[in-house]
Amino acid sequence: MATKFLALCNRNESRGDLSPRPHYPSMPKYPKGVAGEETSLAAAAEAKALFSVMGMTCSACAGSVEKAVKRLPGIREAVVDVLNNRAQVMFFPNFVSAENIRETIEDVGFQATLINDEGNEKSILICRIRIKGMTCTSCSTTVESALQAVHGVQKAQVALATEEADVHYDPKVVSYNQLLQTIEDTGFEGILITAGEDMSRIELEVDGVRTDRSMRILGQSLQALPGVQTIDFDSEIKKISVSYKSDMTGPRSFINVIETTGSRRFKAKIFPGGEAGRDSHRKEEIKQYFGVFLWSLVFTIPVFLTSMVFMYIPGIKHGLETKIVNNLMIGELMRWILATPVQFIIGRRFYTGAYKSLLHGSANMDVLIALGTNAAYFYSVYSVVRAATAPDFMGTDFFETSAMLISFILLGKYLEVLAKGKTSDAIAKLMDLAPETATLLTLDEEGIVINEEEIDSRLIQKNDILKIIPGAKVASDGYVTWGQSHVNESMITGEARPVAKRKGDSVIGGTLNENGVLHIKATTVGAESSLSQIVRLVESAQMAKAPVQKFADRISKYFVPLVILLSFLTWLSWFLAGRYHGYPESWIPSSMDSFELSLQFGISVMVIACPCALGLATPTAVMVGTGVGASQGVLIKGGQALESAHKVNCIVFDKTGTLTIGKPVVVNTRLLKNMVLREFYELIAAAEVNSEHPLAKAIVENAKKFREDEENPAWPEAKDFESITGHGVKAIVRNKEIIVGNKSLMVERNIAVPKDAEEILAEAEGLAQTGILIAIDGKIAGVLSISDPLKPGAQEVISILKSMKIRSIMVTGDNLGTANSIANEVGIETVIAEAKPDQKAEKVKDLQDNSGYIVAMVGDGINDSPALVAADVGMAIGAGTDIAIEAADIVLMKSNLEDVITAIHLSRKTFTRIRLNYIWALGYNVLGIPIAAGALFPSTGFRLPPWIAGAAMAASSVSVVCCSLLLKNYKRPKVLDNLEIRGISIE
Repeated sequence: MATKFLALCNRNESRGDLSPRPHYPSMPKYPKGVAGEETSLAAAAEAKALFSVMGMTCSACAGSVEKAVKRLPGIREAVVDVLNNRAQVMFFPNFVSAENIRETIEDVGFQATLINDEGNEKSILICRIRIKGMTCTSCSTTVESALQAVHGVQKAQVALATEEADVHYDPKVVSYNQLLQTIEDTGFEGILITAGEDMSRIELEVDGVRTDRSMRILGQSLQALPGVQTIDFDSEIKKISVSYKSDMTGPRSFINVIETTGSRRFKAKIFPGGEAGRDSHRKEEIKQYFGVFLWSLVFTIPVFLTSMVFMYIPGIKHGLETKIVNNLMIGELMRWILATPVQFIIGRRFYTGAYKSLLHGSANMDVLIALGTNAAYFYSVYSVVRAATAPDFMGTDFFETSAMLISFILLGKYLEVLAKGKTSDAIAKLMDLAPETATLLTLDEEGIVINEEEIDSRLIQKNDILKIIPGAKVASDGYVTWGQSHVNESMITGEARPVAKRKGDSVIGGTLNENGVLHIKATTVGAESSLSQIVRLVESAQMAKAPVQKFADRISKYFVPLVILLSFLTWLSWFLAGRYHGYPESWIPSSMDSFELSLQFGISVMVIACPCALGLATPTAVMVGTGVGASQGVLIKGGQALESAHKVNCIVFDKTGTLTIGKPVVVNTRLLKNMVLREFYELIAAAEVNSEHPLAKAIVENAKKFREDEENPAWPEAKDFESITGHGVKAIVRNKEIIVGNKSLMVERNIAVPKDAEEILAEAEGLAQTGILIAIDGKIAGVLSISDPLKPGAQEVISILKSMKIRSIMVTGDNLGTANSIANEVGIETVIAEAKPDQKAEKVKDLQDNSGYIVAMVGDGINDSPALVAADVGMAIGAGTDIAIEAADIVLMKSNLEDVITAIHLSRKTFTRIRLNYIWALGYNVLGIPIAAGALFPSTGFRLPPWIAGAAMAASSVSVVCCSLLLKNYKRPKVLDNLEIRGISIE
């Protein structure tokens, strides 16, 4: 059921019978000229070595090294990288050693050093970096291009909405510090979130440390622990950061070592705020913008009052118009003094952003704001200085324009950041699921509890035994060692009904224990837990760009230069028209001349244009959409999957485990003899419990339903047990001979099969079910029908898909008879049976290429993986195998088929929202720029002052984010709530 979703997350964990991962043998590789049969052991011992080779200056040097190495016996492959002074050699240690290879390189004339390369299996790491200072798509594109250009970076994605970057990089070629420096060089601040190493990390605060020597002693003590990778110190704030392998050690071990070192005067605890992430950064950013906005108001409100309000109050007006020097008035001087801090101190961020942007050959929103406010401010300065120096000059200042413009833009940024913070609520809610504390149990050798202790949940280590009381959250992934209860997993999987848990069942951290006490053993903790994996998956999904985002990226390259050109042409057109009397002088307001009127139009055009709204149109909708999907139990792996899913018009279903439950179940019981059903099942379960056959296990599981009061029912003793391969079993139970098997077994044992039993068997065969006969003391006593039944609601789901004009096809490796029977029952018309994995993928490609379908593939097994990858959208059932889930674009965590409809419906709603965002963002600019340029002024006299244009620009970004936020009200189709779930009955 849903808890099997642990298979997705517990990559490094295999415990006995819990979802073991499949293993694939690699192809044998042999040294040149040596027969495969003779060297199978050598093939198994293939090794890889990495050398630092100093002194190479050109490709000829690299060629000579490569040629010399390849002459050695047992060399499979040698590659020399002259740019990075590295040589990588694949060799067979039975024939040659790494030291021989190193000496050979030195014999050629270069200095060689062997590099310990333990990360062969994970050569590409994914690091996440928070980027401060981005304002529009132009910024994110600049950073992304700079990162992509770094040697050793395989892929880089920068998301404006989350202000984060995901960088796939080779740690042997480039370090994360170089990536951070690259971001700094583009003019933005980069903060490392995670470097991508396969290890956990914790920060501890240590009291009692007085000297650096004490800190070094503690570091040496910690480094001695197995599993500790790296240790970093910060003596000023008494912080120790430890990177470690969670399967070998943990934070309680670190605290114990620290507190027992030396004279026991050291005390350690988790560093406060050490886990602060995106949420705290967002809060800090909101607080910062709000503070700056308030300071701008302190100066802007007086500027506004002196220029727009007090001028209409006779007494105050007279005071403000008092002349100081020549025509320089007190009001003008006051506005100059008040506007200057807003322009250069509060507005400093726009200058910095514009400078850095232009430095790297691009132009962003900061450039427009800086140009617009500077034009207003410096013209006003010119006007004031001229009024003070020229007796006959009467000018007008626009200090209120620059100050109010900056204030309104800061208000817009504050509201935008506030709204953007809400788009990632889904991640915050997921992270909040983890409980703050846990109850740790100490057991004696016999497994009896001898101590209970409440600890911080971040101190949980692998193999800890934890107590979960009713109403408490499960503190860690693990499995039940004692007790039974029902656990509400809806917050992780979306499954509304509580799931029964008993000894041996797996549990997911963050879920809610309802009615019983459980003891669980922690299997995965910290960054490896299911919850952390889901959070990372959702974060990655929100980082991935939808293809439609490329549209905004293309526009952003030319948007700002085009707006600057339009602004200049607007100013020039109005200025020349005024200079050469192209319009009546009555059009010019009494407080300004023709130059000032044209300047106002030019500034309005510059500040009303908004590239931000275009840049936020797609990512904010994708963020909210993927977050809503996660809350519904549908994990969508990014914008590409969302965009493809909304176009799907054909779905290919696997049969076993997708349309059906995936394991044999007794679906019908017919008694041909008067006896109690419980007694009947006790007899056959006693015989079948000794068999390992899947059908025998199905019978025993069904028998357990009649013994629900017992956790592990004890069946009557079976004597003289005999397993007849391919036919059934025989045993003596309670002095009765029990034979369970097929018809041929009964005929072989000379047991007459009555006509009623023959009819039941024929009926079962027609329904693609397996008929099992039960004989007691030589007479047929009953018939069981066993099949892999349809999942609840499968018929209704196919019917709803037809109403959505989506074609359904079934592809299975099963025989044609069984496939047709299931297809007829569920309502699928097209069936492809006996298909191998590669044939499933070929069928998907055929539907795409020859029929023109946008294909989704729904599957759960390893054999579905090629088809999941080949499809436009791969949907994996959450209870399926790791490989299927890894290959899919969408994971259905509840394993319910109805979530296929939810995924498609959600993607359609999300994409509709993206279209609306683009219509608004483009429409705003297309309509706003002409109005700001004065298109309505000749006919209506309507003019858009620059500060109102700036406010409109800020509002456009906020409106796009708010439009995306409306997706949070998403409800799945009502028809799914009305599905009649069919049960499996026993007659």
